[in-house]
Amino acid sequence: QLELVESGGGLVEPGGSLRLSCGASGFTIQSCNIGWFRQAPGKARGGVAYIKSDDGSTYYGNSVKGRFTISKNNAKNTVYLQMNSLKPEDTAVYYCARIYYDATYLPNPNEYDLWGQGTQVTVSS
Repeated sequence: QLELVESGGGLVEPGGSLRLSCGASGFTIQSCNIGWFRQAPGKARGGVAYIKSDDGSTYYGNSVKGRFTISKNNAKNTVYLQMNSLKPEDTAVYYCARIYYDATYLPNPNEYDLWGQGTQVTVSS
C-alpha cells in the first residue's frame, strides 16, 4: 500500500521549534522527490519546502526561508521538516506529498500524486 504518514505536529509557543516527519511506505523516497505543504483555515494549500532525491537540492517558500529546513534519511525512508523560530502565522495543517518530476523550483500542489493525511501545527502563547 502506497502511503505517506506525517507526524510531529503539536502546540508550540512563538519562537519555538518542531520537527515534522514524513514516513513513506510502499515505495522508496530515493525514487521520487518530496515536498511539504501547509494549509491554514480559509486559505489555499501552499508550498513550504521541497527536496530532490538525485542531488539533495532544496527549495523553500519565501515565508520560511532561513527558519525551516527539509532533509531526508533514505535508510529510514523518511523526510523531515525542521521548523525553528516559529510564528503564529505558521499555524496550519502540514502535509507531505510525492512528485516524480525533477522540478528545479517549488512545485505547485497539483503536480504531486500522493499525499499524507496531514499533521496540525499550532503556534500560540
